[in-house]
Amino acid sequence: MLFTQIVTVVRPATVTDEYGNRTPDWTAATRATVSGVNVQPQGGGSEDTDDRQITVTDWRLYTPRGMDLDLRESDRIEAGGMTLQVTGKVARWPAPGGGVHHIEADLKEVD
Repeated sequence: MLFTQIVTVVRPATVTDEYGNRTPDWTAATRATVSGVNVQPQGGGSEDTDDRQITVTDWRLYTPRGMDLDLRESDRIEAGGMTLQVTGKVARWPAPGGGVHHIEADLKEVD
């Protein structure tokens, strides 16, 4: 029963600001629903109390064997009522004989 979750991959549009920099535009983001994945807590959380109280929880997304996912480090994942940021590169594990065996992506929820 591991790969039963449904998530939404949220990909921002990009716009060019007045200085010529390309920046993400989350108001015009595209959404793609993906089923058959697993999102689990990863490690512990941390708190930053310098200016305000926040809790940061790390998560990890896994796909089953043979499932590649169009996921980029600039995307977000909506899962279980949370919005999670992809942190770092998406790991695509190679399959013997070629292709992708499965992927893993580190995610971070900032509350």
